[in-house]
Amino acid sequence: MIASPVAVILSERSESKNPDAAGHTTTAHPFFPKISNQPAIHFLTMLRSLLALTLLTAATSSAQWTLHDAHTTASLRGIDNVGGGVAWASGTDGTILRTEDAGIVWQLCAKPPGGEHLDFRAIQAFDNNTAIIMSIGKGDQSRLYKTTDGCQSWKLIFTDPEKEGFFDALVAKDGRAFVVGDPVAGRFVIYSSTDGKFETWSRFGEQPSGPNIHISPYNGEGLYAASNSNVGGDPASGVNFATGGVMGASFIHEAWGGYNMEGLPTVISFESSIPLAKSASAGAFSFASKKQQVFGLVMVAVGGDYQQPNSTFGTAAWTRDFGKTWTASTTPPHGFRSAVAYDSKTNTWITVGPNGTDISTDDGRNWHALHPDPKFNDAPDADQHWNALSLPYAVGPHGRIGTLRPSAFSAAK
Repeated sequence: MIASPVAVILSERSESKNPDAAGHTTTAHPFFPKISNQPAIHFLTMLRSLLALTLLTAATSSAQWTLHDAHTTASLRGIDNVGGGVAWASGTDGTILRTEDAGIVWQLCAKPPGGEHLDFRAIQAFDNNTAIIMSIGKGDQSRLYKTTDGCQSWKLIFTDPEKEGFFDALVAKDGRAFVVGDPVAGRFVIYSSTDGKFETWSRFGEQPSGPNIHISPYNGEGLYAASNSNVGGDPASGVNFATGGVMGASFIHEAWGGYNMEGLPTVISFESSIPLAKSASAGAFSFASKKQQVFGLVMVAVGGDYQQPNSTFGTAAWTRDFGKTWTASTTPPHGFRSAVAYDSKTNTWITVGPNGTDISTDDGRNWHALHPDPKFNDAPDADQHWNALSLPYAVGPHGRIGTLRPSAFSAAK
């Protein structure tokens, strides 16, 4: 239920004199002066024009951020890059978007029945036709819908049966899924589906022979429904999630893979403390991981206090032992961060938030700000006002969608 309210306007490209979050403003091209009737001057003028246009095109293609016009003013927090040019996004007022051409055009999807005013904080897609979306809200406002026809229609597949419930994050893959919510009656709430169609759901702990959560939350502990990146795992083998609250952030791990002689699942369970900011509006908002042969699973967690977006205290931490022990970053990101992702091609971590973007090339120990470059025609604040990541895409308030270009990963090295 700890739903971060961070929502700030991202301005348009630097060419716009009056930034409008719903669309781009174009300006007259400065490289086509009035041409003289004299042939020589005509030729030189044309040559200068072509040269200038070539330089402008080269600079634009090298820009770190490409901002897209999604034709919506919704606040976006759900984003999932399927690959092959297909990506999906979701947000407030029942908004769902889809692209099939790597972000050139974003299609505004049909709204789910009864979901016209819901806030869809998570989306998990499988191809250009099939996806599941998760809405947040108390009780029956927390729902899951599914499409199989390219978002022309949606089917309600699950509604939170707990009156005090509140969905926070969704993971779905290979015909299995689970949704994690805030604690109810002193227990974390997790529902899973393993039927291959995501149509039947059961709560962890309801069946003696099924998976369970053995760790209880402290009073006021919960998850942040900020970027759908604070939960990971697989319903067939285990679940990980990160929390926050007045007593601090925690990383909770529950894994199962076999059964004992009594027919009950064998469980590996632990909870560890993440050295991030502590308050009712602080904690861990996102984590990401990478696998390596020598040290196993390396993880990075980000967050902070969303009510103090410019504070660098407790905004990132890292672990090299599967999340059992965490160390605060030596040089933290320069503000609250709501999402983090890992780019395996460049061995680079990237994190985003309201006041900017940061990059780490040493597994989260040190972070360096990634700023727009005016010579590449980046918008002056293209690095700011982001909510969630699914590389290379980032989404934010007022319908903002951006693509992070490969050149950005080398900019901070």
